[in-house]
Amino acid sequence: MCGRVIQLSNPDAIRKLFEAAGTAPNAPPRYNGAPAQDLMVVRKHPKTGDRVLDMLRWGLIPYWVEDPKGGRKPILARSESAPTSPTFRGALEKRRGILPVDGFFEWKGEKGAKNRQPYAVMMKDRSPFGIAVIWENWKDPSTEAWLRTFAVLTCPSNALMATIHDRMPVILEPGDYDRWLGADPDVEALMVPYASEKMMLYPVSTAVNSYLNDTPEVMEPLAAA
Repeated sequence: MCGRVIQLSNPDAIRKLFEAAGTAPNAPPRYNGAPAQDLMVVRKHPKTGDRVLDMLRWGLIPYWVEDPKGGRKPILARSESAPTSPTFRGALEKRRGILPVDGFFEWKGEKGAKNRQPYAVMMKDRSPFGIAVIWENWKDPSTEAWLRTFAVLTCPSNALMATIHDRMPVILEPGDYDRWLGADPDVEALMVPYASEKMMLYPVSTAVNSYLNDTPEVMEPLAAA
């Protein structure tokens, strides 16, 4: 679930909307943002405590991994098990972030089936919103270069999302951003289904199935496409 995201809003507008300090990154628009790509993420700078908007790679590499080529890079983390998972619990306690998006894609149908129908999911007013993520710093032992990666947290679906899938990303209310990004370890109450009445979804073309199709057409309603 939530294996693709839409990240179109101007980076500086996102920086201001999420009250991040500094300058915005030079991020390209993503109509079909996919795992292994660098996407804008809001986080708290470990040293200054300021909110910053950085580019992080989608697909978590825990700091203790020696060779990332041989291991999996999870793009999702279940909110129910993340607090006790060796892979996710450290990041959930200390390195939480927000993925600002304009929407995301979800597929209806059995996993692996050839006839799965993709849907675009967004807010009814088309405004950007924040998805809860956890992030990690990984240091390449051969170059000593740092790589920041992230995974999206998921929870059971709300009534709207349940019509196409049983899971959805954890969407945060703006009033909860400070708590989520802060040092409070007790954030399980925030990892709950978002209000259905604020959201909308519609079917889109299966062109979105390929991450190479990163164009406005993948967002068009199926009838128009």
